[in-house]
Amino acid sequence: MSAVEATTPIVHKTALNPVHRQMGAKMVEFNGWDMPVEYPSSGGIIAEHNAVRNGVGIFDVSHMGDIRLHGPEALFAVQHITMNDASKLSIGQAQYSAMLYPQGTFVDDVIVHRLAETDYLLVINAGTREKDFHWVRDNTHEFDCYVENLSDDFTQIAIQGPKGVNLLQKLTDTDLSAIKFYWLTRGTVCGLPNTLIARTGYTGEDGFEIYVPGDEPTSAMAWTRVLEAGKEFGVVACGLGARNTLRLESKLALYEHEISDRINVWEAGLDRFCKMEKLNFMGRGALEEAKAEGLKRTLVGLEMVERGIARDRYRVLDDSGREIGYVTSGSYAPFLKKNIALAYVPPEFSKVGGTVKVEIRGQGVKAQVVPTPFYKRPKKF
Repeated sequence: MSAVEATTPIVHKTALNPVHRQMGAKMVEFNGWDMPVEYPSSGGIIAEHNAVRNGVGIFDVSHMGDIRLHGPEALFAVQHITMNDASKLSIGQAQYSAMLYPQGTFVDDVIVHRLAETDYLLVINAGTREKDFHWVRDNTHEFDCYVENLSDDFTQIAIQGPKGVNLLQKLTDTDLSAIKFYWLTRGTVCGLPNTLIARTGYTGEDGFEIYVPGDEPTSAMAWTRVLEAGKEFGVVACGLGARNTLRLESKLALYEHEISDRINVWEAGLDRFCKMEKLNFMGRGALEEAKAEGLKRTLVGLEMVERGIARDRYRVLDDSGREIGYVTSGSYAPFLKKNIALAYVPPEFSKVGGTVKVEIRGQGVKAQVVPTPFYKRPKKF
């Protein structure tokens, strides 16, 4: 699948790598990481995807990066380098945000967690770990705070799906019902004290991410216990393939696809997370200018009307065959049972109900612009 392809050499393995191989996972290279794309024992990508939508699945997401900012001026530092308003966070709360270049394009999208009064954790993408850390360090040196790269300190296990809360509750005395979506706490999980428990994820479902010590024996123990506890709920191990189709159905951005250093906030449709009333964050001035100039392209959802799958980077055409944009992410959507895609097109082609063509094997294949996200989970908590 295109969202899990990369060209950089394999240089990294998570602490759970031996476990994945013992389970017979199909391994692929992803941004320099040796990661499972699917588990034949789980039934493959479609089965893993639907397990998360209907029950519960678990993912190794330890390749994600973790940057801690703590000290008297940690909040000011976070405010400077991110576009959302971290001053609104209570202790134990998280928010989706992004770090921007001065030109208003994306360094990376991040989840900002407020751990304590002057203590913040940024969770960043795997392929941008080193770049992001240097960016944060270089652009916060004027503030009285410490910047630490904790990316190798944790094994991060995502427990996702409507039955995820039931599974995890078997492994902790912490009352998970008291944790709201995008909130976090610390508790004992799998017998491991002071484990960070965050009700976050990248699947469009309810779920949790737990952060356990990153050594191999502890990581393997936690993974195994989660699988054992989840047997009664039909838990399956999931790879990057299902992670990609799940996030696509839910219109969650992927770096170097929907967002990059060539795409700005307005184009990506992420303006609801960009607090322009907050002064002096990086990229703000350029975003003001871009907004005044108006959009030249915008991200839309496509549903294939004619037979074919719109793969990443396929050209989008108008009725005359003229190229007007490109697909950022495309796939068969296992839960929706449709072929869907996200694409950048000029604003005049973004009206819901309108049609365009996607060039597939040299032929223009009809697609319709549809509302996004393609999938929304039921409100149950």
